Amino acid sequence: MSRLRRMPRQRQPARPVRRRSYDQFCATARALDSVGDRWTLLIVRELLAGPRRYTDLHADLPGVSTDVLASRLKDMEHGGLAVRRRLPPPAAAAVYELTGRGRGLLPVLAALAGWGAPELAERRPTDAVRPHWFALPLLRAFDGLAHSGVVEVRLDEGEFHLRTDADPAGGEVYGYGPAERPDACLVLATDVAVALARGGRTLAETLRDDGAQVLGDGPLAAELRGDAPSRR
Repeated sequence: MSRLRRMPRQRQPARPVRRRSYDQFCATARALDSVGDRWTLLIVRELLAGPRRYTDLHADLPGVSTDVLASRLKDMEHGGLAVRRRLPPPAAAAVYELTGRGRGLLPVLAALAGWGAPELAERRPTDAVRPHWFALPLLRAFDGLAHSGVVEVRLDEGEFHLRTDADPAGGEVYGYGPAERPDACLVLATDVAVALARGGRTLAETLRDDGAQVLGDGPLAAELRGDAPSRR
């Protein structure tokens, strides 16, 4: 019997992906069209620390599947919130980073963190935690300072660092691990950090009553401690 020759299957043109939309001529609805999907704002939270590899994002977003993370990153690229680029050798790794529009979400996330901080009253057994997740809710504790700089925060779970003058246009808002040259170091227990993030305590009260410490000799450290200025 002669074998039937199989004809090559023609590729169908890819269908354009239409993202779900509220289809409302409203600024809030348009914003949610871009960032309202689950995980998107948490990806932004991670990228506020600077460029990150896909594997690093996946490690610090426990619970997200690889498919969902890849899909959200593509959506963010398409929506102009993030870009993917390759680092030069010797790293030679692909990273994702926020665009200016993506960094513009800092006030939104900071406000959400402040709004959600009261829900941190009790840590559930299923809750994951990363030290740098405290960066955004703690930013407001440094409002109104005369001096600005980098503060290294040391918690029970580890360290992170943040800028007291966080600016969406100024690059990284916070970073992972110890800072190379911090202007001050804030040492406090995690439960004290939670109370500070919830707004129940001011930084001055935390330093006075809760066993927190500020290390460093510069003007920012002195201001955080409440040291009186020296007289000449």
